[in-house]
Amino acid sequence: MTADIVTRLRAALDPDQALALFRGAIGCESITGNEANFVGFLEAKMRELGLNGLSRADFLPGRPNIWGERKGAGNGKRLLFIGHTDTVHVDGWREHWSGTEREDPFGAPVIDGAVWGRGSGDLKAGITASLAALSLLDKAGIRLKGDVAFAFVGDEESGQPGTGVSAGIKHFVGRIEAGEVTAPDFTVYVEPTQLAVYAAQIGFFITDITITGKSAYFGVPELGKDALRAAHAAMTALWEHSDQVAARAEHKLTGRGFLLITGLTGGGYIAVPERCTLSLIRKLLPGESLDTAAAEIEAAVRGAITDPEIAVEFAYPAGRDHRLGGTAAEIDEARAEVAMLSQSMAGAMGGRGVIEGAPFWSESSFFVNRLGIPAVYCAPGDIRNCHTFGEHVDVEEYLAGIVGFAAFMARYCGVAD
Repeated sequence: MTADIVTRLRAALDPDQALALFRGAIGCESITGNEANFVGFLEAKMRELGLNGLSRADFLPGRPNIWGERKGAGNGKRLLFIGHTDTVHVDGWREHWSGTEREDPFGAPVIDGAVWGRGSGDLKAGITASLAALSLLDKAGIRLKGDVAFAFVGDEESGQPGTGVSAGIKHFVGRIEAGEVTAPDFTVYVEPTQLAVYAAQIGFFITDITITGKSAYFGVPELGKDALRAAHAAMTALWEHSDQVAARAEHKLTGRGFLLITGLTGGGYIAVPERCTLSLIRKLLPGESLDTAAAEIEAAVRGAITDPEIAVEFAYPAGRDHRLGGTAAEIDEARAEVAMLSQSMAGAMGGRGVIEGAPFWSESSFFVNRLGIPAVYCAPGDIRNCHTFGEHVDVEEYLAGIVGFAAFMARYCGVAD
């Protein structure tokens, strides 16, 4: 069935129309906080597809989610495609590409076989490929037994003040829990994977550690309490702890856990430095507890700073599906749905569809851990160029993603007579 349906889908695909959809999406600036600009575009495209129950609701004032579905003929499973509508900022983009075809971050030029622009990979290729896949099934005359649902949510990206706490998906998941939205049997979150299937993801939390001593004139340092010296002891202990964490276990898909110290600020002006701040990020493997991992870090720091007159405070500014951060997630990579999606992508483009683990955190854990619904990441785009001035998606990969998604819809939901 797979080979036959892929051939049929390829014959029905209109590459120009598919690219126009993708480029139009990039042209809708939707830096976190301005999701509505892109949601309006999506609403029009989803109406053109004739989706049932098309709904739009604000998760925060002026910041909407949108969702809808295509009802099948019956007796099939329900499949959800979900992705975030917001992108990271474009600070410095125009200056970096000044005088070139790439200067406009939302211009979506096609250069050397790739579509360029902010949000191209993260993750408008995935969103538009999923919608284009349903349109492709229509063009190929393939009707599904099961339902295909779409949900596009905001506030996934961090970096803009007061945003990036997954407010959009919390709102949508809450509607599923309340019975206002039908729960899917399987979810594909369209983060960029180069058409690989990510059946697991890392967890994370960020910790800001403030160390406060006592300032004193440089000539009489014995009267002070040196916060930077204390920070040095803390960092040494943290690096040792990271080595211990990495030695504990290795996950088949996500590798080893560790912590990375990402920043150190502080100092005094010709004086004993009174205060400094360390920042770190901790990578967690599926099955690791954020609470336990945070307690271990706090214990390592407090054990290294023994002077009772030096105060240490810990803050966790990046709570997502957990008050401290984002939980790791995994599903059985041997599940039939994972194999179906893997085979669909491999059939659409040679060498793709490999089953791997996500080297990033996104929102699949809201489904896997909170709702108990299996979810994976899969979409066109390369996470390694996302959030950079080099963000782009290969045209061939994008078009293959459409065919692969359509083939998966048919295989998973079933084809009606």
